[in-house]
Amino acid sequence: MMTTNNTDLLHQPIPRLLRQLAVPVGVGFFFNTMFNVVDTFYAGRISTTAIASLALCFPLFFVIIAVGVGILMATTSLIGHGLGAGRLEDAKRYAAQAFSFALVHALLVTVAGIVSAPWIFSRMGASGEFLGLAVSCMHALFSGSVFFLGNYVCNAILSATGDTRSFRNFLVAGFLLNLLLDPWFMYGGFGLPPLGLPGIAWATVAIQGMGGFYLLRRVIGTGLLTPFSARHFIPQKDLFLRLFSQGVPASLNMLTVSLGIFVITWFIGRYGTSAVAAYGICTRVEQIVLLPVMGLNIATLTLVAQNYGAGQFARVSETPGTALRGGLLLMAFGSVAVFLGGGALLKLFTKDPAVIAAGIGYFRVNAFVLGAYVILYINNAALQGLQKPAFALWIGLFHAQGHGTGCGRQTAPGGRTSRGCEVG
Repeated sequence: MMTTNNTDLLHQPIPRLLRQLAVPVGVGFFFNTMFNVVDTFYAGRISTTAIASLALCFPLFFVIIAVGVGILMATTSLIGHGLGAGRLEDAKRYAAQAFSFALVHALLVTVAGIVSAPWIFSRMGASGEFLGLAVSCMHALFSGSVFFLGNYVCNAILSATGDTRSFRNFLVAGFLLNLLLDPWFMYGGFGLPPLGLPGIAWATVAIQGMGGFYLLRRVIGTGLLTPFSARHFIPQKDLFLRLFSQGVPASLNMLTVSLGIFVITWFIGRYGTSAVAAYGICTRVEQIVLLPVMGLNIATLTLVAQNYGAGQFARVSETPGTALRGGLLLMAFGSVAVFLGGGALLKLFTKDPAVIAAGIGYFRVNAFVLGAYVILYINNAALQGLQKPAFALWIGLFHAQGHGTGCGRQTAPGGRTSRGCEVG
């Protein structure tokens, strides 16, 4: 039995649907961000170098994020179009092929990431303990690529059917598990040796693996994988090419962000580990402020994809405009909070005065560009829903120039995103 919210997504008022879809995503990303906060908190119990190692890992981990976002955007868009147009069999074929597509990419990312991580980090100025911690964390995370990308596929399928609550539940449960697993994996006990800072990464991989079973069960409940047959998952050239053509522009868009973060981190690294640690903490706080945008991003993609597939172009046009108005209003409050209260937020993570001073300087500038993220994310989501991903890529390439001059950063939409070593 097919269990989607297709009728609701095509007929209920757009403002109501945006709230229904965005709020669970926002709640989920709040707990995802708190997952990050817990990791940063425990890293801070080790040293400033440990916090800096997490921040150093973030640009390289963004490769996994970029691949995952491309798969998520392509899968959500293609399945959403199929459901909106009443082509259920097409939606089922894309659902099965998306898992195979993710598995192939997970294997490639794992091998390439493990081989290249030491060289990349050394080029970014890391050495000694700083380099060793960062490499150990990234090896753990790359080893878990299959779980990360598999969960992106599950999230995409569920979002395309209008279910944003299941992924929220996964993120909430992941946060609660992380409270237990982080200290256990770091300090050892119950037969597990102490793993130190890399234990944070291994805890994240374990949570992703456990959560994957829950998400897969929810996906099976949609009916998009039934009747099940192993042959449905054998790569099919035409479907792989369609997923590739829809996903690559989104992935490349995210990789331009990664390139920008590489550049920023390289420049910041010239000022020492305190500056790198400050940048890492500030990005965690920024994630919290951007939570409403993450929810609106997924909601916009889902609604545009299904209504465009159904030929309801007035609703397609209404969706991004409504999302932009709500997002900009919410971000105005967030910008004021960051500008005025940044120092107090930094003190929750560190007592190092050099780190706090550098972080306050970052917030004083970044508070004025947060509204631009709303415009960028929602319009990119709408373009992806219209199956016009190339426009988002050109926007991303232009945006990377801002990164290259140290003007900003992005967090990744649609999944478990912006942690450094602890991203999941």
